[in-house]
Amino acid sequence: MKNSFLFVLCTYVTMPFIYPQDTLDSHEHRQAIYDLVDSYSQARKTNDTVLLESILTAEVDQLVSSGTWRINKKESMEGMLRSSTNNPGTRTLQIERIRLINPETAIADARYQIENSEGKIRKMWSTFIVVYGEGRWKITGIRNMLPTRSQ
Repeated sequence: MKNSFLFVLCTYVTMPFIYPQDTLDSHEHRQAIYDLVDSYSQARKTNDTVLLESILTAEVDQLVSSGTWRINKKESMEGMLRSSTNNPGTRTLQIERIRLINPETAIADARYQIENSEGKIRKMWSTFIVVYGEGRWKITGIRNMLPTRSQ
């Protein structure tokens, strides 16, 4: 009996070290990801290169709806700013879902709309791949999709 009790006690004491509980505060991290996408949207709207630089990883890449790949931060930023200039309008990103893959990786799916000066709305989807490091979330990948049917 004594051996069984010691075995159960040791199991309960050592279990948290063997299988640690996920310390990810999901609400806090989700809110930070919402804020990150809002910052991205704001940086695009105001052509804020300093903000954009701070929220993208060095290896960020972007696949745009035309099928063009923008590889690395420099090419991605140049393309983003060029696109904002060449395709003026009010851009809206509304996150529909965030999936926390692990404490350092998440995927955020968002509705992405651009309304031009004539009131025509281009409806797309954007997926943000985000990573957590050095105490903050950053964007490491963006995938823009243009559905073939109206959503």
